[in-house]
Amino acid sequence: MDSKTVQEAIKAVELDVVEWRRYLHRHPELSFKEEHTAQFIFDKLQSFGNLEVSRPTRTSVVARLKGQLPGKVLALRADIDALALTEENELDYVSENSGVMHACGHDGHAAMLLGTAKVLAKLTKQITGEILFIFQHAEEQYPGGAQELVEVGVLDGVDKIIGIHLSTGIPIGKIGIKSAELLANGDCFNVVIKGQGGHGARPEITIDPIAIGAQVINNLQHIVSRRQSALQPLVISITMFHGGTAHNIIPQYATLGGTVRCFDEQLRTRVPQLMEQIIKGVTEAHGAEYELDYQYGYSAVINDQQVTAEMEKIVIDVLDKDAIWPINSSLGSEDFADYLKKVPGCFIFVGAGNQEQGFVYPGHNPRFNFDENALKYGVTLFVHAALTS
Repeated sequence: MDSKTVQEAIKAVELDVVEWRRYLHRHPELSFKEEHTAQFIFDKLQSFGNLEVSRPTRTSVVARLKGQLPGKVLALRADIDALALTEENELDYVSENSGVMHACGHDGHAAMLLGTAKVLAKLTKQITGEILFIFQHAEEQYPGGAQELVEVGVLDGVDKIIGIHLSTGIPIGKIGIKSAELLANGDCFNVVIKGQGGHGARPEITIDPIAIGAQVINNLQHIVSRRQSALQPLVISITMFHGGTAHNIIPQYATLGGTVRCFDEQLRTRVPQLMEQIIKGVTEAHGAEYELDYQYGYSAVINDQQVTAEMEKIVIDVLDKDAIWPINSSLGSEDFADYLKKVPGCFIFVGAGNQEQGFVYPGHNPRFNFDENALKYGVTLFVHAALTS
């Protein structure tokens, strides 16, 4: 089938993709609770024909398309969960689920992959091998849906995998693609500081966990600035600090927590050791006790060099060489990494930003929205990846 015919087939599903995206945006569901979303996707896939549709976990959906020619197995992945966020947009398709919002583009990801499945379901004669459509639950909540799907064998027999993420930080029509290190390891920690409570008017007979916690926070920043090379990316962010119940009471406990981001695995192992060294030293110096709970989260997303080169060629051939948008490594994280531990693959960003139309807010913002013209680019890349695999 020639390129013009393929593009016509993609164009024929554009309105459907927008409609599906808006439906999903109106009905967002949190991680591990995507029952309605999964059923909607399952029913749509069933209606396309030629697909073997299954539910490997309670809230995920996988469809398999077997081509009429022998070849390898390509997996295409979209995440489908939403965030615990109250939407502040004024839209015809604003979230109808109070306190839950698709604020990271997953509604668009799911709609793009549905559109891809509808196009490819009619092109079995042109497909070599098999195409696996993975609609993954729970990307936003560790341990994540990707790990669960790998554990139940979804990637068994798969040769490579492609993932797409919409980004308002990239202009519409541009594709962000990068080989090797793309997204970082994302870990988290919680610290409990146990002091000795008492009256706020007599701090000298207390062990103030809030004052001690403030020193812990300041000293943890020395790991980045004084214990680690500035040439190796590392972020330690304290994002929570809680303590106290009244203005005149020094509390017994204070808690703090945050996230650690880096790429290097040796550094990843070293950071909690350095943190504990600092927390232990500060708390003991003031007669307090502590508990550190450090949790390793998503691993780094490392794009395969060959698969990335293949996707880069598709972007240039199908769109234009000027469509390539250079991107740097980011300290954000994604559980697509769990797939890449199993098979080679590539995670790419499709530009969905449009400053003139106000599509400028980043993901996880209550005003997040994106230029829906981006959806056709995602479908285009998925379809051509399938037809050239």
